[in-house]
Amino acid sequence: MNLYTLLESRFPQDRPAICLEVPGGRDSTWDELAQGSARIAGWLASLGLPQGARVAAPVEKSPEGLMLYLATLRAGLVFLPLNTAYRDSELAYFFGNATPSVVVCPSKNLSWIAPLAEAVGARTETLDDDSTGSLLEVCADFPGTFATVELPDTVLASLLYTSGTTGRSKGAMLTHGNLASNALALHDCWGWRSDDVLLHMLPIFHIHGLFVAANGALLAGAKMIWLPKFDTKVAIQHLPHATILMGVPTFYTRLLSEPSFTREVCQRVRVFISGSAPLLTETFTAFQERTGHTILERYGMSEAGILTSNPYLATDGPRCGGTVGRPLPGVSVRIQGEPGMIEVKGPGVFAGYWGMPEKTKEEFTDDGYFRTGDLGHFGGEAIPDDYVSIVGRGKDLIISGGFNVYPKEIESFLDTLDGVEESAVVGVPHPDFGEVGVAVLVAKPGAVLDPVQLLATLKTQLANFKIPKRIVVVDELPRNAMGKVQKNLLREQYKDALL
Repeated sequence: MNLYTLLESRFPQDRPAICLEVPGGRDSTWDELAQGSARIAGWLASLGLPQGARVAAPVEKSPEGLMLYLATLRAGLVFLPLNTAYRDSELAYFFGNATPSVVVCPSKNLSWIAPLAEAVGARTETLDDDSTGSLLEVCADFPGTFATVELPDTVLASLLYTSGTTGRSKGAMLTHGNLASNALALHDCWGWRSDDVLLHMLPIFHIHGLFVAANGALLAGAKMIWLPKFDTKVAIQHLPHATILMGVPTFYTRLLSEPSFTREVCQRVRVFISGSAPLLTETFTAFQERTGHTILERYGMSEAGILTSNPYLATDGPRCGGTVGRPLPGVSVRIQGEPGMIEVKGPGVFAGYWGMPEKTKEEFTDDGYFRTGDLGHFGGEAIPDDYVSIVGRGKDLIISGGFNVYPKEIESFLDTLDGVEESAVVGVPHPDFGEVGVAVLVAKPGAVLDPVQLLATLKTQLANFKIPKRIVVVDELPRNAMGKVQKNLLREQYKDALL
């Protein structure tokens, strides 16, 4: 089944009701969402593109941006969302790798994106976040109805490039079945309802904002408050009208830093969900104390959607800090070692990497499990045995003098020390041990950190082989668009620090 067919089957009967509540009075109804996507789908179909042709969309977040995604599904084509922050060389790589047939971009970027698109034979149109652009002009005369192209579940729906925290991004091939199965599983696990209101402040070029948040609301027939980005004061303004907030950990730390973020603001919210990066236990606890709400942390990735989740219902088990919960129904998770590599199998796991059959084969086991690259373990102190906890990325593992050092363990300790806001530990070359750790810290506002004293404290608490050989204090850690710390940049920056 085409994913759009499934989503539309759950739209509310009251089609003139608001689907997207947008600042500035540019709200969109369910009718307008269906009709707008139909017009764009009609135009795409008129181009005579083969099934599976890619539609690249480095566009700003807007109602029409969501319509473009839905239209691409309806026309049986492949949606390729891209971050508008990407520059020439980055887009040249994505276009060269994915060879899209259509590129839609903001008008302000047309002068430099059009030549990149032309180089791969793609047609370029514009779409701006104020509901203008050549795309809407060429689609204006197409009817507001369209016979959605029906497809098997195995047909490709989206090409989603990995976040690229290490090396070149790879295109994860996600099928209609992958996306539909994940949306349906989360609908049940998180108790989605038609009267929900999702406060949507995530970008839609990423799996979190588009396939988890937007697909979830569409499948539930639930309204979204559609904001261009996260802003603490704007979020607090809208929270009293929302029932669900999905965010990255940075959302929650920034909300906690605002005195006006109170229990009263959150009274209507039934669940706060966090993902895309690890949530500090300190943040988990502080949020609980401030609001009375327990954040629901989950675990997912571009290649497989959401894999595990803390329970929504108290009757299904506790929500625990420092863990991402148990596997979703239909998902099998196994861990090779304690801690060890997390391997997964399930209907949401992708079809492979675009144009990389050897890499795809390398990342799957002989019995069909995908090697996530993440290290973790089951259970723990006061944590049920079937809950998964993430300790870091496989590439983050530091082998120092023959001993395995897991950065997450050291970071978890550093983050509890007075004056430490957050930390990142990376491995760098060392002439004697082969590799050792460097800890990069950010201080809390007003705090002064003494690296020598911090190292002395660590030596009283951790085995000597785990102690970083150097501590560096910086103003902020480098992050990608979804808030993940870019440890590859830190490794590069400090690679000669101890040689």
